[in-house]
Amino acid sequence: MKSFKFLLIILCFGFLSFQNPSNSDKLSAIIATYETERDYDFEWSESVENTAKYYQAEADFSKKLKEELEQVSEEGLSETEKISRALLLFVLQDKIDENTYKTYLNTITNESAFHLNLSRIGNRTLNNKEQVIDYLKQLDKLPKRIDYNLDLLRASIKEGMAQPRVVFNNYDDSYNKHIVSDVTKSEFYKPFLNLPDSFSASLKDSIIQVAKESVQKNAVDQYKKIKRFFIDDYFPNTRKGLGVSTIPNGKAFYQNRINYFTTSNQYTADDIHQIGLREVARIKAEMQSIIDDLGFKGSFAEFLEFLRTDEQFYPKTAKELLMFARDIAKRIDAELPKFFKTLPRKPYGVVPVPEDLAPNYTGGRYSGSYSETTAGFYWVNTYNLPSRTLYTIPALTAHEAVPGHHLQISLNNELPESIPNFRRRLYLSAYGEGWGLYSEYLADEMNIYTTPYEKFGQLTYEMWRACRLVVDTGVHAKGWTRQQMLDYMAKNTALSIHEVTTETDRYISWPGQALSYKIGEIKIRELRKRAEEALGDKFDIREFHEVILEEGTVTLSIMEERINNYIEKVKNNEK
Repeated sequence: MKSFKFLLIILCFGFLSFQNPSNSDKLSAIIATYETERDYDFEWSESVENTAKYYQAEADFSKKLKEELEQVSEEGLSETEKISRALLLFVLQDKIDENTYKTYLNTITNESAFHLNLSRIGNRTLNNKEQVIDYLKQLDKLPKRIDYNLDLLRASIKEGMAQPRVVFNNYDDSYNKHIVSDVTKSEFYKPFLNLPDSFSASLKDSIIQVAKESVQKNAVDQYKKIKRFFIDDYFPNTRKGLGVSTIPNGKAFYQNRINYFTTSNQYTADDIHQIGLREVARIKAEMQSIIDDLGFKGSFAEFLEFLRTDEQFYPKTAKELLMFARDIAKRIDAELPKFFKTLPRKPYGVVPVPEDLAPNYTGGRYSGSYSETTAGFYWVNTYNLPSRTLYTIPALTAHEAVPGHHLQISLNNELPESIPNFRRRLYLSAYGEGWGLYSEYLADEMNIYTTPYEKFGQLTYEMWRACRLVVDTGVHAKGWTRQQMLDYMAKNTALSIHEVTTETDRYISWPGQALSYKIGEIKIRELRKRAEEALGDKFDIREFHEVILEEGTVTLSIMEERINNYIEKVKNNEK
């Protein structure tokens, strides 16, 4: 089978000579191997043992392919091919690291877990018998899926990798809401509430009888099992140490996560902690300047308390919040051609965060789709309205919708077919989240912030990301307590206390990811300043953004090299 696949790969690239293929041909064959040969696959539902075998086989496959790729010289490769080579090396190394540090066992954070999203299978309409049968089959699969995930969590306990208990605030809501006494009130039962009129009464009765039994057995009873697991097995065995450095091999793992989430080997935890402290001081000075200009009589802390408690800064209804977010989104849409040469084909919508996720989410997220028939969506959190500040919505919208995640991710998905498929689906936080935070800064140039409070909102979001550098390294490398993290975030940002809490628990349960935003944004702004100073009147903001975005997701070092080349080309009047 493998030899047949290899023959196909060779045929795809023009009957390559076995004696002297070019570096381009070698690279193409290796990429094709990565994208097509996955003989190490194991069924996710088999067992934890097979999952371990899967990741070991994937690591072995990745190590072998990485060694082959390292032997391919960059000589004769186009810029795009060089980028593909560097990105694949990065991806392969991460797959090796996933197995080394057994990240596949740590499947749960304060805001994500297998059981939080299961009810989404009920988001469907049953229009015919085939769809009824298909949904009943999906319900029948739930117990096996749940058992598999519980076994993974048991393995994480055994390895000393369970999360700290403190991050699971109000977690009982995540399973209690599915333990209903009336099965027809279950979210899993919803598709059976509106069966087609074309169904006969007897057929409907038969379906309803089977549905009630199925939902009770496969959903309600399963969530009772999930509840018992967390109460009896997981929570009593959560790890005592807060930072990931306290788990076996944890210090090396945290450094590995720093390297991955910054796409760089140049930072230590202490380096990033100091960068964060400097950024916090700089941003705080800008925030204080706005406070002074407003004529506010009080301290910085008192101004933050004013923002957290004054009714003028909070929406009265979910509809008001959504309408405001949509207004900001459309205002930004109108500014995009001034700043970008290429815009994505795919549109986006502005909708509420799904109810099952909203309690543990912050202000909003972007939800993209690879489907050509599905739009992207900017999710706005309408849960707990007293914690949703209106003055931060412009910055949030710029980050999650445009010119942030929707624009960047959609352009990445729409890369030319000459770009390898793995790159069109690649997401690296330092690039993507760095771009999102840079987009908040860019919205100021678009005149989106129309009041001092909205500008302060942009700064408090930037401050939030700067604080992440301090508290993430604080807890995972310097032994900070959760209270230290909460106090630092509350003291320096205008986030609501609810948001401070959910964010703090996110950093504890997802080591290193929060570093990517500010590190990426610092690099983009640094490169822009370099280009502006070097090119003067020749600097073109649309061209600069084109260079940042046109090759899709890249590491920060690749981005820097591209901007340096762009500067030289413009200075030399090259096209």
